[in-house]
Amino acid sequence: MSCSTGAHLESPIPHASAIAVDCPLYVDLDGTLIPGDSLWESLMALAHKSPMTLLLTPAWALKGKAYFKEQMALRVIPAAAQLPYRAQMLEFLRQQRATGRRIVLATAAHRRIAQSVADHLGLFDDILATDAGHNLRGAGKLAAIQKHSAGAFDYAGDSRVDLPIFQACRQAYVVGAGRALQDQVAALTPARPPVVMNEAKGGAAALYRALRPKHWIKNVLLFVPLLFAHDLGDFQKLRAVAWAFAAMNLCASSVYVLNDLLDLESDRSHPRKRHRPFASGALSIPAGLVLCMALMLSAMALAWSCVGWKFAAALAGYLVATMAYSFVFKRKLLLDVIVLAGLYTARILAGAVAANVAVSSWLAAFSMFVFLSLAFVKRYSELTVVKKAEQTQTKGRSYMVDDQEIILSVGTASGYMAVLVFCLYISSDAVRSLYRHPQMLWCICPLLIYWITRVWFFARRTHLEDDPVLFAINDRVSWLCGLAALGVMLAAGPIR
Repeated sequence: MSCSTGAHLESPIPHASAIAVDCPLYVDLDGTLIPGDSLWESLMALAHKSPMTLLLTPAWALKGKAYFKEQMALRVIPAAAQLPYRAQMLEFLRQQRATGRRIVLATAAHRRIAQSVADHLGLFDDILATDAGHNLRGAGKLAAIQKHSAGAFDYAGDSRVDLPIFQACRQAYVVGAGRALQDQVAALTPARPPVVMNEAKGGAAALYRALRPKHWIKNVLLFVPLLFAHDLGDFQKLRAVAWAFAAMNLCASSVYVLNDLLDLESDRSHPRKRHRPFASGALSIPAGLVLCMALMLSAMALAWSCVGWKFAAALAGYLVATMAYSFVFKRKLLLDVIVLAGLYTARILAGAVAANVAVSSWLAAFSMFVFLSLAFVKRYSELTVVKKAEQTQTKGRSYMVDDQEIILSVGTASGYMAVLVFCLYISSDAVRSLYRHPQMLWCICPLLIYWITRVWFFARRTHLEDDPVLFAINDRVSWLCGLAALGVMLAAGPIR
């Protein structure tokens, strides 16, 4: 087949290339059409849908990559409509399509995935993909393309594995690749330099956002036992809790990364969460898994070496609980909010272990009810976003828009139960050993009632984002309430 040259392409490509209308264009999927890998997408989807099935994957891999992909595709297919496509590449393909050029999706991904993408985009005339017993990669893909094209062809790819295809094609389009691969392709095709199509990558900014450092302030809860035991002046205990705080921050970031990897599909359907680094494709899934493991190991090493084995054990227990939440409980009606509230209370208990102080049953009960109320606020706010999008159910959750009223009732009741626990604490004998004027603590009750009710008013008026804890941290009135409560505690005359 001959290739006639058409007009020059006007697009945001670094340097122009002549369009060969009757020369077919073969386009890779993984790393080219999308910045990530559809196989990794499938693995995360399988981990989210059926974590225990992951135990079968080593046996599949032993039977070859084609068999592995076949078994994955039989169980999960990434949602094509929500994959993070390269905008520049899509625009380029639309321009090529407008000329009447024949475009073929040639990918090592399984045929079911390729077909799903092709059906969604509507840009491809045909598909070459992996099927049972045949993994379409490298030399195998080149042979399939040459047989399919029966002549000259152009190719868009991103990998060093594609070098034989780049060398054999008429015009190479190198997408999202580093300088080393660009130079290799240029050396193989001196007669026609490759067209380089690169978009801005996530880099350090995306990595920073993936860690979610603004959420670390939640771990200040580790200092609560020290505060209520009136031991903030004990330097040794304060230093131990400070190290525990650092270890908990690393642990929390590892869990946030894991959650983002498991929630790719649901995050991409959310108006704000779709911009997260992994959902948007700014960071790759393998990088996320490595980051998650490194953070977990660093957290445990820091906890063991700088705080002690007891806190390390408490941190390990917290980590197991958060992973159980991520894999199982997050999608269970009511159990998710109970476990979420328990994880906040677990921070307080872990702080007590680090400081070697006792946590009263009053504090544990109070924190459980407060955080249960805030967990319900989080679900209520998520449903508000769903309702605005004219949907009926939160993606990846078990709550429906019609559940908002009962969530409102149970959530506010939980908040007021926390106030009741605090009232009973003030009336108990335990408070007299800690304060000279415990009756002053009654002044905190109206502050609690006001703050809890205000949070729910804001949620009801749709002025609250998904996370009520972050709302409180950034809310001036919440800070004033907290400072007022602290002032009351000091006025009550803490003993020690």
